[in-house]
Amino acid sequence: MSGSLSNGGQLAALLATALLVAAGPAQAVESSNPTADIVPGKETATPALVEGIREPVDAKASPADAARDHLAAKESRYRIARPGTDLTPVATLRSGVDETVRLQQKHRGVEVLGGQYMVRMEKKDGRRVVTGTSGHYFTGLTTTATPSVDEDLAVRRAVAATARQLGAAELGKDDVARAEGKQTPSVAALSGEADGLVVLPKGEGVLAYRVTVSGTTPGSGAPIVREVYIDARAGYPVLQYSALKTLTAPGTEAAAAGRQAEAGDEPVTAADLPLATGTGIRLNGRKADLELSHDTAAGRYLMTDRSRMRGTSKNALSTWDARGRYVSEASGVWPRGVKEFSSSNTDFDAAATDSGAVDAHWNAGQVYDYFKKSHGRDSLDGQGMTVNSLVGVTYYGFPYVNAFWDGQKMVYGSGDKEYKPLSADTDVVGHEMTHGVVENSANLVYAGQPGALNEALADYFGNAIDVIANGTSMDDPGAGLIGEDLCRTKTAADCALRDLNDGATTSKSFLGVSFATDNGGVHLNSTIFSGALWDMREDLGGELADRIVYKALTEYMTPLDGFTEARNAVLAAAEDLGVKAGQSNIIKRSFNAHGVVPGWEDALGVDSDTLFGRLNTADSGVGAGGGWWTTSKSNDDGSEPYSVYAGRLDGSGAPKVISPNDGRYHTSPATDGKTVVWAAYGPTSVDILSRPVAGGPIKKLHSSATGVAGLRVDKGVTVFEEYDFLGGRHVAYLRPADKAPTFVDGRDWNLGTALPSVKGDKLVYAKLYPQDGDYRLGVEIMDLATGKAALVDQLDAAQGLGQTGVNGRNVFWLANINGSDQGQMTILRSDLDGTGTVSLSNEYKPGALIASELTVSQDALTVTAQTPDTQYRNETLPKLWQFSTDGSRKGRVSCNRGDQSYPAAGDGRQVAWIDGTTGWTDLVVRERPAGNC
Repeated sequence: MSGSLSNGGQLAALLATALLVAAGPAQAVESSNPTADIVPGKETATPALVEGIREPVDAKASPADAARDHLAAKESRYRIARPGTDLTPVATLRSGVDETVRLQQKHRGVEVLGGQYMVRMEKKDGRRVVTGTSGHYFTGLTTTATPSVDEDLAVRRAVAATARQLGAAELGKDDVARAEGKQTPSVAALSGEADGLVVLPKGEGVLAYRVTVSGTTPGSGAPIVREVYIDARAGYPVLQYSALKTLTAPGTEAAAAGRQAEAGDEPVTAADLPLATGTGIRLNGRKADLELSHDTAAGRYLMTDRSRMRGTSKNALSTWDARGRYVSEASGVWPRGVKEFSSSNTDFDAAATDSGAVDAHWNAGQVYDYFKKSHGRDSLDGQGMTVNSLVGVTYYGFPYVNAFWDGQKMVYGSGDKEYKPLSADTDVVGHEMTHGVVENSANLVYAGQPGALNEALADYFGNAIDVIANGTSMDDPGAGLIGEDLCRTKTAADCALRDLNDGATTSKSFLGVSFATDNGGVHLNSTIFSGALWDMREDLGGELADRIVYKALTEYMTPLDGFTEARNAVLAAAEDLGVKAGQSNIIKRSFNAHGVVPGWEDALGVDSDTLFGRLNTADSGVGAGGGWWTTSKSNDDGSEPYSVYAGRLDGSGAPKVISPNDGRYHTSPATDGKTVVWAAYGPTSVDILSRPVAGGPIKKLHSSATGVAGLRVDKGVTVFEEYDFLGGRHVAYLRPADKAPTFVDGRDWNLGTALPSVKGDKLVYAKLYPQDGDYRLGVEIMDLATGKAALVDQLDAAQGLGQTGVNGRNVFWLANINGSDQGQMTILRSDLDGTGTVSLSNEYKPGALIASELTVSQDALTVTAQTPDTQYRNETLPKLWQFSTDGSRKGRVSCNRGDQSYPAAGDGRQVAWIDGTTGWTDLVVRERPAGNC
């Protein structure tokens, strides 16, 4: 589980808890100008916002040099000791007499993630004055810039971390290909590419490798482009999130065989083709004028618009035919062989209409025109960059109902029986192209609150462009809908993707979730902020509101901003534009109505008891047994490698540190109340360590070059699974007297075992094995006293197996029987000898859950599960559900908002877990389930 969201808005406890750190105590900031309005920074001595100044600087110097000279001259205010070397220019935005310089912080020559500071100036009549500054400059960084881990190891661990997060919860038929060292259409290999070092601004700073991992998800084939940050001291993945900026949170697509994307040649179109104009019919039936190019040699008219940027960069807006291409072929790469849509005459036919090409081309022009005419911005980067739209991609031949910006281009799905091709709505095209504008300005990190802001701004401008282009009044009941023009049969309100004017979404609706869910809530939480902006636009009028929001985005916001910083940015931009007091009050009321006020996160409550708060960890978990819990925790700012702690489940006494403070990341612990076992990530190996809860020497049980998971311990017997170099999984056990682990499958290349559990002398695990020329899946029970193993009785052949569990009476496991549903799992139980198998929850019946984790006591079975749905919302996030061991009783463990993960069963019906509701990753507990929520 990646960290959950954080308080405040800055990622200074960054990516450990989420991308944001809680508001720390305000730092005293000295002002040499008593009229200056200064907002202190959080966890930094540099102010977050300075307004109300007019301080002269050199009018003859470059804007960047003048900006850095100002910061140096006012060191007592800014506490930036070496702006000339520690701040490098990113961009200078000029608008009339105004100049805004964006500067990137570096620490010992290494870029600081999200460390950007902005200086706003006015230059006229031969004079230049600084009018304000804002951003994040982290003054407490002292970390070394020399890595202890080599780049190759960082890439391998980034790929392994992504694979574990995507596929660790299930052992499936796709593991056959990995076991045999093959690559099949449905199992495309993941690959990683290092993008140098970066400093994560947590405490003294964490030096990390930034690795981009690409490929497809095992089983489903969903495209993967992930940013993974590997601690350069210990090789641990401290953060990972998706880099694809999608219109909606990725849902459960139909599983189908696909092939891995191959990078093709970048698109090339002759720059000297004659200009032409033509027409086409949009999917709403309206005729659209299209700007084209005429390929006279081929006698074809291309959907390549060179007229709009003819006087600047001479680049084009081009629409490409990607019908028949899989989404994985277009994610972060340019698919081979695609060509611009073309026609033998200037009137495009029905195929161009039905594919969404006419809409994509016309809408791209509307978006370009809006930013050019309203804000003076030439294309997405402000410098006339090429705009490419790919239309008609499918999900391996199945309909694809989504769209995304991948940093290079817009990609639009084919649509389905209910949704038209995704380019058919102007606000969808405006949304995706605005992601490009955001990326080339504030570059808001696409995770947590910054990611929700990224989505909110894309929705806001997409909606603004839509209502302008289509002449919709802001008081129209459907004016705030996103994607309403995609509907084929339903009403607009019934199938729209979001409503910015729903009148209900406020900060009380905030959902604290891990980065494994919707990148930390980027879609789930976006309408909190976009709703406030929409209300502001309705009350102020579109022209003024759009100017304010655009100015806030391009001249005030920086990559780690959260809701509170963004509110401040909008208010400051409005003041800079000279809005009247009444108009400023309208803006404040809009934010207040949506609960976006300073300290809003403090109002988030839970119905559980907190055992250990603010863990600041990623990809770790919880263990419980014998009345004790164990988990990993970093320090308060998330900058230190993780330590393993243990404490009592009844909350009595203080937690105790179990692991050594040796610079390694100590993660994924388990306990039986007497012993704690855990994994220690170091620069050369991953070690399994153990220590008595009562204290004593630490013992190394096993050292792995690849990685381990699924640690469990009972009566001193430790079990785990280890990954081999091909990605295969193998379960092992260690008894107290054993010198080396015993692998239940002998590490055989054509066997796979995973997801173990242990109780007394019974070891249970999922098994993939060959039989009669095919591979089968089953659950195996090994008697550790005799060494004999037997498969349990199966009710139906499984396509995948999930976590196992065992208590003193029964064995339990998750099974995916129907591989073509939304991912629902059957929950099964057998006797300890493998006979008497029964279903406690059948995936074919109503109410079946999409279950993943499983934990069991003598009295109850608890799973982490989602309920099938077509959208992300609180009710469909990962929640804990508890069953009686006979299946007669089922209910929610807790009604907390946000996600709930890593359940660990105590005695009776007691469960401990990691909860994201408060915006932090907290270890909490309940003695009995909440029932119906």
